[in-house]
Amino acid sequence: MRNSLKLLFVFAVLGLLSGCAAFKNRPQTGNPFAGFFRESLSAGDYRDGIWEGAAQGYRGTVRVLVNISYGQIQGIELDEHREDPSVGGAAMEELLDLVLEYNSVDLDAVSGATESSAGFLAAVEAALRSAQE
Repeated sequence: MRNSLKLLFVFAVLGLLSGCAAFKNRPQTGNPFAGFFRESLSAGDYRDGIWEGAAQGYRGTVRVLVNISYGQIQGIELDEHREDPSVGGAAMEELLDLVLEYNSVDLDAVSGATESSAGFLAAVEAALRSAQE
């Protein structure tokens, strides 16, 4: 009986570890499932220029300006938002760096600032969609 319990425990641990491996290559910022629901935009398909995007954040509209050069995201400016600087604002700054690093909006929300994160990522995504049209 004891050996059966030990074996069951080993299989449970291995199952958990193999499930965690699926998240290994994703930039993790909080909720591990938030990014799975975002449609991925392929990098390099963007027209050069400065593109504006807006979306609803926690406290209102989040507006960004996205600079595209050579088909890649080169810079993002938080043009307008009403998010709390220490919570939503900090989350958006963290995500801004990650979007530039990975050249993608396929990121997870920052824990504790989910709506602000979603608003920022949706605003960047709206700008990128404009750059694809």
